[in-house]
Amino acid sequence: MKNAIARFSRPRPQQVSEEMKAWAAALAGELATWPKVHSRLFFGFTAIYREDKIFALLPRTRVLEPSNSVAFKLVSSGSRVLAEARSDSRIANSEMQKARWFTFTLSAEADLRDALEWLLRAYEAAP
Repeated sequence: MKNAIARFSRPRPQQVSEEMKAWAAALAGELATWPKVHSRLFFGFTAIYREDKIFALLPRTRVLEPSNSVAFKLVSSGSRVLAEARSDSRIANSEMQKARWFTFTLSAEADLRDALEWLLRAYEAAP
């Protein structure tokens, strides 16, 4: 019986690296200065809202895939913005509930500026 239980156990979630925690905290601090932005804890993530519309997820205790990434949502984005996102190798996307969620992978502190640019686009798309 012990082996049967072991087969159905969930894999242990990957830990957020200290580096990613620092990057997420820096991004959250910057986003908190933007008008009408607030955050909430959300299942191991920090959910970032513009008024009542969620537009970003930052890792807190759980990681996204890939593990050093942040997520942002672009609603009704134009084809030019989507083409830019597809051409950036650090960005992956999925479509959920008529909204496009993207992940942006950070590999160095220098990526924070580009991540902020994409988060700004998501902020602007969340009226």
